[in-house]
Amino acid sequence: MNIMFQKANQRVFGTFPLKGDALRNAIAAAIDTGYRAFDTAQAYGNEADTGAALAESGIARDELCITTKVTVENFSQERFMSSVEQSLRDLKLDRVDILLLHWPTPGDDIKLSLELLQEAQERGFASTIGISNYTAAMMRQARQITGVPLVTNQVEFHPLLDQRKLLAAASETGIPLSSYCSVARGEVFKHPLFADIGATYGKSAAQVVLRWVLQKGLPINTMSTKPGNIRSNFDVMDFTLSSIDMGRIDAMNAVGFRVVGKRLIPYAPDFDT
Repeated sequence: MNIMFQKANQRVFGTFPLKGDALRNAIAAAIDTGYRAFDTAQAYGNEADTGAALAESGIARDELCITTKVTVENFSQERFMSSVEQSLRDLKLDRVDILLLHWPTPGDDIKLSLELLQEAQERGFASTIGISNYTAAMMRQARQITGVPLVTNQVEFHPLLDQRKLLAAASETGIPLSSYCSVARGEVFKHPLFADIGATYGKSAAQVVLRWVLQKGLPINTMSTKPGNIRSNFDVMDFTLSSIDMGRIDAMNAVGFRVVGKRLIPYAPDFDT
């Protein structure tokens, strides 16, 4: 089974943009809640804090699923492996469970970064590898370039953004999607539909949105510093949205709201629309 879809790993605790005590306290609350999958990245500047917090948790290593991501600035023969080795030192690990390329290489040539990613896995730095923020066309390219399975394409995915082209590419390539910005950094709460649906299930608007993402077939990545919200985001496995409610939420794709694009990341690709 794909590591992303093991039951304990379908709900991931994200660490961006937390650092220091705020991050350590949030991870401690997440551990107490039941989270065992954690997501960080070189670009977040918090791998060392994440590693320290997880080491302090006392949770056995084989119970944890830890993801980190290589930043674009390290996509070269000279820097890639040394950057991954530094990530491992910061995380206090001999390997990560999932190693991702944080973004496609700017420009048209994604081959070198994918080959370096696969080499990192071959060296034992990562149990599995994957990509993030790839377009549908890039997913098809990646499938042809790599000789091993890619466990995910981690992308922005929420009800206010139409990602049907990426879902189709996932089905075509066998590279499943996983979600970040699952509640569109709060934008979903401006739309009463989610709270209205939640009232019929005894769930919050956020829980409805997260459940929708799960029922679309994606693991979810959420972050909060509030213990109540951390628990609420985790408590989404005990109900199922009806096909009618799923359809009502699907219709919200027409809003076309995107959190992460060229305004925030100038080298972001031209995303599918």
